[in-house]
Amino acid sequence: MSRSPLCRLLLLVSALCCLSLPARAQADAETRVLDYIREHLHPGEPLLVSELYSKVFTQPDERQALDKLYNAFFRIPLFIAQYQEKFGKPPSLKTIAEQFDLRTPEAAEVLLRVMEADPRVPRFLGRDSKAGEVTRVDVEQIRGDARFGQVLERQLSGWEGKPAPEFKLPGFDRADLDSATLGGKFALLYVWFTGCPPCMKETPELVTLDGEFAGRGITTVAANADKMLGLSYDDAVRRRYLAEHKVQFPVVHWTREADAAFGNISIFPTLFLISPKGVIIRHWVGYVSTEELRGALSDALKPS
Repeated sequence: MSRSPLCRLLLLVSALCCLSLPARAQADAETRVLDYIREHLHPGEPLLVSELYSKVFTQPDERQALDKLYNAFFRIPLFIAQYQEKFGKPPSLKTIAEQFDLRTPEAAEVLLRVMEADPRVPRFLGRDSKAGEVTRVDVEQIRGDARFGQVLERQLSGWEGKPAPEFKLPGFDRADLDSATLGGKFALLYVWFTGCPPCMKETPELVTLDGEFAGRGITTVAANADKMLGLSYDDAVRRRYLAEHKVQFPVVHWTREADAAFGNISIFPTLFLISPKGVIIRHWVGYVSTEELRGALSDALKPS
């Protein structure tokens, strides 16, 4: 049974209140970095991260925050394009902030301004001059860009019917897990990160479904992308999250190698249902309802 909105809100508040001191320190550092960028950004001038790294932000927490924002900078165009294609409308600043674990919609707006100021980034966005919200997305502009086009094409073309890439993922409090280990059985690969609001809604529903389908031959694997995304959640926060949701299925760390092999995931959560023969038979981007997942898992188990 899915949790009520109030229950999900309480879990979110609990997760935020239980942030470790390093996570809080990085949040403060992130604010300092964003404030500096906001004050020193000039149209037509690219942001030189190397200079910020060597001359401005010299403390470890500041550099970690800068790494996180730099990583987000190159993923945001792909996220916006895929969101536009999937939902037929641009994402809000709030949605962008949630997907990249930014503290506020205003932080997302700063990163959009960085892209708009950089002459190397294609002009693929139209924005409301007052609110700053995205009003138009030119997906073809992103497709035609040398840095983004190939990755975006892989994301938009879909995975269903294609062989799942081989992977080896470091275990979280358990043994490492690889694709060979899952061979001969169905696997539901769930890629998520700790502070992702749609994931907070998805995780308890996957726990429910795992209770229904684990004994019928479907293994759920939760691949956490915190480290790959450069987020500051530590193992204590992840353990608390997993304990609160009563997660019993394997949890592993998503890696840069796996992310590249699976087309550089831009929207979280992303789920892949992989057949015993290693073929991706279903692929979902964003939150998926319990009913839709239950139906897909039941269909997968039917004799062909």
